[in-house]
Parts: sequence; structure tokens; C-alpha cells
Amino acid sequence: MSVDYRKITLDGLWHNNPALVQLLGLCPLLAVTASVVNALGLGLASTIVLVCSNLTVSIFRKLVPETVRLPIFVMIIASFVTAIELLMQAFTYELYLILGIFIPLIVTNCAIMGRADAFAVKNPVRASVVDGLMMGIGFSVVLVLLGGMRELLGTGALFANMHLLFGEAARSWQLVIFDDYRGFLFAILPPGAFVGLGLMIALKNVIDARLEEKRKASAPKPEDAPPSKRVRVTG
Repeated sequence: MSVDYRKITLDGLWHNNPALVQLLGLCPLLAVTASVVNALGLGLASTIVLVCSNLTVSIFRKLVPETVRLPIFVMIIASFVTAIELLMQAFTYELYLILGIFIPLIVTNCAIMGRADAFAVKNPVRASVVDGLMMGIGFSVVLVLLGGMRELLGTGALFANMHLLFGEAARSWQLVIFDDYRGFLFAILPPGAFVGLGLMIALKNVIDARLEEKRKASAPKPEDAPPSKRVRVTG
């Protein structure tokens, strides 16, 4: 069975993006995206779990009985989430405290369970890994864009506290875009997350609609086809 890796990539990044199209994993997405570092931390953790769970499910897909498939998937995902949680406690403890309950809640992220059940259990290892990676990157990009938008509007700066994820060398990464900025509290509160995500979904729909219009406009019309390829209808 041939695998279309281009389709897998485009689905994960755009056409079937977990956050913008499937609307999965919205609880952590809306809760932790008040800043770029929070969004990036959760995005990396979710991507690693997606890749590892897809890989494991694909390897053992022929050995898992149908009757206990979902409980086994949950156990696999929970194992990787626990490993990520312990690694964050060891190396990025302050960020782990900020993200709080949303790291363990990756276990219940429907995007991860959905990819395991809809794709990894039916496809070979390589395709499953690529699918998990692309879905994770697509989810992470939305997280980071939303986090950047909310952080910029809320504080007038970007990339604050990046040392929580990348170490002391990243303290100087903060960019102050607006000096003497009073702040826009709404942007970093939960309602701001809903509005920001809604705007991103609306923008994607507008782009998709324009691309579809261009595709239809550039498609060859029946009257433009050579005479030999035209279909003649006789009554």
C-alpha cells in the first residue's frame, strides 16, 4: 500500500489541523497560550507524545485485540505523558509548575487518541510517525501563534521568560515591541483566547475560500478542451 506523505503533511499542517479544523485539544490550547513560552512548552510536549504514541501503536497494531484497543491506547499515551512530565520536572521545573495540570491532561487530548485510533492503528510505522509529527507541528504552530498574539497585545512584548524552556542564555531573547505599553488585560484572559482562536479560524477559512476560487478559475473549462476530447451529447 503506497502512502501519500505529501497529503499527510498538508493534512497535519493545514487541511486537517487539529486545532483549526478538527477543533481538538482546545482546553489546554486556550488555557496556556497567554505567552509564547507556555505555548511552545505545551506544543513540544504534545508533539513528542503524538509521535511516540503513533510509533508504538503502529508497531503493535496487529497484536492488540479489538476489544481492548482503546484502553491499551490510553495506557500507551499515559506512559509517554508520564515520561514527559518527569523530564519537565527535572529540566524545566518552573515551566512545569506554570503549565500545571495541563501536562497530565495530554493523556485525554482527543487529538492524540484520535490519531492513534484513526491512523496509526491502520498504517505502517513510518507513515504513522510522519502523521504524528505533522499533526504535532500543526498543533504547536497554532499554539505559538495564538500565544504570540496574546502576549504581544497583552504586554507589548514577545518571548518573555524563554529561559524557562531554553535555560539562562535565553533571558535576553525578550523583545519589547511597544515601550511604555499599558497592557491589554483582555488579551491574556480566557476570553481573549477564544477571540484569538476564532480570528485564526476565520482567517484560515478566508484563505481556503480564496484558494478554492483560484483553483476553479484556473481549471480548464469544457469548451476549452480539444475537439477530440469534448463529449458530444445527442438526443
